[in-house]
Amino acid sequence: MGSISVLFLLSMFLLAFDVKAQLQRNHSSNVIPLGSWLSPIANRNSWLSPSGLFAFGFYPQGRKGFAIGIWLHTQPKNTIVWTANPGNPPLSPNATLNLTSDGMLLLRTEQGEENFIANFLDEDDPEPADSASMHDSGNFVLYDNSSKVIWQSFSDPTDTILGGQNLSSDYQLMSRSNHSSRRFRLWMDTRGNLVSYPVNSTDGPENAYWSVYTFVGPSVSLSLNQRGLLRLMDYSSTLIILANKSCPGKKEARIVYRAILDSDGIFKLYSHHFWGNSYTSSNVSLEWSALHDQCVVKGFCGLNSYCIGTGYKAECRCYPGFHFMDPKNKLLGCFNDFSEDGCSKGPVIPYDITAIPNISWGDFPYSVVSTKQENCYKSCLGDCNCGAAFYLFKNGTCNKYKLPLRYGRINNIPVIAFFKVIQRNGLSSANRPPNPVILMDSKKKIILILSLTLGSVALLWSVIAISCFFIYRHQVHRYRKLSPENVNVEFAENFTLRSFSYNELDQNATNGFKEKLGGGSFGSVYKGYVSEANKTIAVKRLEKFVEEGGREFRAEMTAIGRTHHRNLVQLLGFCIEGSRKLLVYEYICNGSLADLLFNAKKRPLWKERVRIALEVARGVFYLHQECEIHIIHCNLKPQNILMDDTWTAKISDFGLARLSVPNQIRIAMGIEGISEYSAPEWQKNALISVEADIYSFGLMLLEIVCCRRSIEVNVLTADEILLSNWVYNCLVAGQLDKLVEDENVDIRTLERMVKVGLWCIQEDPTLRPPMKNVILMLEGTMNVAVPPSPAISHS
Repeated sequence: MGSISVLFLLSMFLLAFDVKAQLQRNHSSNVIPLGSWLSPIANRNSWLSPSGLFAFGFYPQGRKGFAIGIWLHTQPKNTIVWTANPGNPPLSPNATLNLTSDGMLLLRTEQGEENFIANFLDEDDPEPADSASMHDSGNFVLYDNSSKVIWQSFSDPTDTILGGQNLSSDYQLMSRSNHSSRRFRLWMDTRGNLVSYPVNSTDGPENAYWSVYTFVGPSVSLSLNQRGLLRLMDYSSTLIILANKSCPGKKEARIVYRAILDSDGIFKLYSHHFWGNSYTSSNVSLEWSALHDQCVVKGFCGLNSYCIGTGYKAECRCYPGFHFMDPKNKLLGCFNDFSEDGCSKGPVIPYDITAIPNISWGDFPYSVVSTKQENCYKSCLGDCNCGAAFYLFKNGTCNKYKLPLRYGRINNIPVIAFFKVIQRNGLSSANRPPNPVILMDSKKKIILILSLTLGSVALLWSVIAISCFFIYRHQVHRYRKLSPENVNVEFAENFTLRSFSYNELDQNATNGFKEKLGGGSFGSVYKGYVSEANKTIAVKRLEKFVEEGGREFRAEMTAIGRTHHRNLVQLLGFCIEGSRKLLVYEYICNGSLADLLFNAKKRPLWKERVRIALEVARGVFYLHQECEIHIIHCNLKPQNILMDDTWTAKISDFGLARLSVPNQIRIAMGIEGISEYSAPEWQKNALISVEADIYSFGLMLLEIVCCRRSIEVNVLTADEILLSNWVYNCLVAGQLDKLVEDENVDIRTLERMVKVGLWCIQEDPTLRPPMKNVILMLEGTMNVAVPPSPAISHS
């Protein structure tokens, strides 16, 4: 019995020894020892992974040069997945790469320069490597003498991440074309947001062209696993899944996934399928793409050029008067054959104007003027600073720009762009054609011909309309002469507000302020009628605001009067006589959003509520970003959202915050102005910013979803008193149907609106998304992460 035990133990020992020896042999076959070296022209120019799928070493770059990197063996050529120092020029054939005896991965150039490849060697006291290894995952690793990883290529990505690799916070991928030019970057920022920008641009919404927002913080990373799951993760939990393209393939196939910021600036996921005994056969497939239109990518075309086309076959063209920097590479942009500084001293250059319809570009104009189309191109022609301008038909504004122009593209925006070009044949300005030459394709020429034909039929009506206009002007002129207060007679053209006298509004328009429509923090509103304009108006008598002088009040009203948006109540005029100040608005006939949500016998239809929410969001975005003067409303609530005769939502009282000194807004609004819609920073006496409006919008959005007030006492359970808490609990429990009773709603839209509302009412203002992102998320264009529980403090 004892001999049997001894034999059993001996056999187990021999088996373990054999397994250990086999593992050592396998390990040693993949270990790169100290003293190893590579050369582009030697027999050994790369180190392979165990299966031979990946290699690390020298690969051809350009005509006669080389670079150091990692590549995937694919047909018909290798696929580069990592490059050392991608911005450096190509290496000569006489360069060598050495894993030196003192543990340094060292590049020696033909000129005798020595450069370290691994970033860890830039530290003050680096720990030397003891060995290296090229893994089948595509990761090249350096180890110390205790087999601890001291550097790996996965920690320093260039343009690609592979299965098992992460893009951590504050790291970025840089696109490559021809292995050197880096035109785009995909940044995983410290706020947990994944954003694409052109290289050499600032981090901001004006330069971003694709983004996924989580607002979770630096713990978020972009992760790709070996099964093709591309996602944003917070530690071990999935926040947002971008792509999940795991496919079975053949039983003997090996699948390698790689996510790359491609040369066109679009983030994409590819799969490589290998089969055969040595994985010699393969094919590649595009599994997912963040964008499907190259023209959406800001910077796809270089300066002074524009993008035309759709999908992945867009092309770049130069603006009139410009030429390609390199006709063989039209992505580099264009240059003109005259000085960009049109105001420099020298001979006077005669210019013409050439126009292209439906084109726009980025950056901000240095001049925005409300005028006619003809005056727009004439203004640019006579302005030495103006290189180009476009006329926006929507609001009748002329926007003038200096050169160079960037982010140009053809789209469906109703604009016409004017470009200043040198006159042909040296024609003088006096001989210049009165109208610009319009560049159009064949379809637009046909439309032009048809328009001219129909226009000749309508000529008679045009003559009649012009005659009526001059008759009207003549009558107004006569009325001015008869009136002792001729400055208050007409609604002035070109967005100038009408200045009323107090008697006009008191005695004539409102009949002694007889019919009161409502009241608020700044005063009461009365219904009125202007007979000479045949228009019903709403007159707000201001009672609580910081006193201003007449000139300051008039200037403020003129600025607010320039705001024009379909989701804003239009300001028509004002009155200022001593301490009596009144505002005159267009009359809105269907009451407020509060009446529609809280007092109607029947809930508005779900589609109508979704539409109203988007209309309010667009109005707030216009106030924050698009109007000439940026406005913080400070008092957003359903009572201040009015519904016109077509049930379009219009924001009212949007300019009253500008009538208060910024650091005295709370005093001007009064105690009653601080309501459940006010952001927490109001009570903390903190600086008020646009995030305060976003908070108020978030509460309104939840009220629009549920058709109830944010605070209700007559509810079934205590958890339903605060609408925000109830909504969050329903979201977490997967019971959002409780919020909309038995309505026929789109559950995806409902979930999206609830998430957006909860993000907007976060107590920390930095977590609230900007209104532009709110609109994109409501429209379904941008993904919405699951929000944290809002910590809300109500007044």
